[in-house]
Amino acid sequence: MIKIIGLGPGSPEALTIGAVKALEEGKNVFFRTGKHPSIDYLKDKISEFKTYDHYYETSENFDEVYDNIAKDIINNYKESEELVYAVPGHPLVAEKSVFNLISLCEEKGIKYKIYPAVSFIDSMMDMLKIDPIEGLKIIDAFDINNQVLDKRVGTIITQIYNPIIASEVKLKLLEYYNDETEIIFVRDEDINSRDSVRKIPLYELDMQEDIDYSTSIYIPRNEDNRKDFNDLVEIIDILRGENGCPWDMEQSHESIKNQIVEEAYEVVEAIEKDDIDGLIEELGDVLLHVIFHASIGKDDGYFNISDVIGAICEKMIYRHPHVFGDVNVENSGEVLVNWEELKKKEKDFETITDEMNGIARTLPSLIRANKVQKKAAKVGFDWDRVEDAALKVEEELKEVLDVYKSNNKEKIKGEVGDLIFACVNIARLLDIDEEDALNLTIKKFINRFSYIEETAIKSNKKLAEMTLEEMDEIWEKAKSEENNKK
Repeated sequence: MIKIIGLGPGSPEALTIGAVKALEEGKNVFFRTGKHPSIDYLKDKISEFKTYDHYYETSENFDEVYDNIAKDIINNYKESEELVYAVPGHPLVAEKSVFNLISLCEEKGIKYKIYPAVSFIDSMMDMLKIDPIEGLKIIDAFDINNQVLDKRVGTIITQIYNPIIASEVKLKLLEYYNDETEIIFVRDEDINSRDSVRKIPLYELDMQEDIDYSTSIYIPRNEDNRKDFNDLVEIIDILRGENGCPWDMEQSHESIKNQIVEEAYEVVEAIEKDDIDGLIEELGDVLLHVIFHASIGKDDGYFNISDVIGAICEKMIYRHPHVFGDVNVENSGEVLVNWEELKKKEKDFETITDEMNGIARTLPSLIRANKVQKKAAKVGFDWDRVEDAALKVEEELKEVLDVYKSNNKEKIKGEVGDLIFACVNIARLLDIDEEDALNLTIKKFINRFSYIEETAIKSNKKLAEMTLEEMDEIWEKAKSEENNKK
């Protein structure tokens, strides 16, 4: 049998009678590390023992250390069929080598027995007067990037072995907490040793000179810390609650549907202006609307924000089988092809027409036209050359001119639409974003018109009193100055 023993947090008084007896009687004793306060006390009671401290020097990472320890214990057990393995604290609290060992024992049918002990968690709760009933999360520093931190519960982070790990922990914490957040630095969890326990601001964590194998930190619960996603959900619920804002309470999906479109366009504008602060603000506005709609859905009893998040998570996993599955892709082009095929299955599209009709009708017309044309192009219904598409523009322009003097508004509207649709074909074939192109022209028009207006003001003239020829002359001058700047 392999006896797995906990040595407690460090004080000999914390050792259990069972643990001491097993160590005294053990013929094949191994310690994960000799750097533990109880070792000096046990040296007089144990005739011979070995430690695995050398693995920390020769292994590339801690996972390799704990994996090698577990394998070596199994190898030594096979020779003696009796072995004692002792670890700091409780064997089942933040002891990966123990879990690796248990896994191997169960795989090979080897019996083992756990000797529990006071864990460092118990010691820290005693030192810091923590009541876990109020919420306590325990995180291994090596796993911190896989964790979601929450200011609403106290958090212990263990195994901050060196300044490098401390720096990584600090950077992760700064995603959730303000840099001035007061944390408690604990270097020695021994229940009787309180000298290395101190309060420091979070940003100083990796500046501590006495960080070592026994370092942990505690971040107290603090709901007034940096705002997070849950705060925003709660704010919206309050605004729409019984004592909230009358306007917010009155809104429905229908009443605010256009606002999320406006906010999305403002995000695009912030991106085009390279305005980071503006982008933060506008993305927040979009997120606000997502949560607002989810709040309405919750009040109506149909869905909540968890349903929204769950649905998009499932969609992203489903549409990325090359990441979450066993599909192989060579480039982003293949990714897009797979995406469209998966979307067709997801939406039950059977024909190209189904795909065209699946394009949102609320999209800006130029964007929708581009998407429709691309669907048709997939099966070869497209122009081979830009020149051919240009001839179609000429044809459509002629048809506009043929009907523009008539009083048939619907006919005129149809022909103008055909002309614009044909222009989108040219932009698409030239790989030009038609929205960007038109916006560029609008910007040029405003700049040139502004030039006309400024020139008129300098000449003490009113635009309404100027002839078209006069304005056109100034327009051409503005155009010429633009070309000279290029």
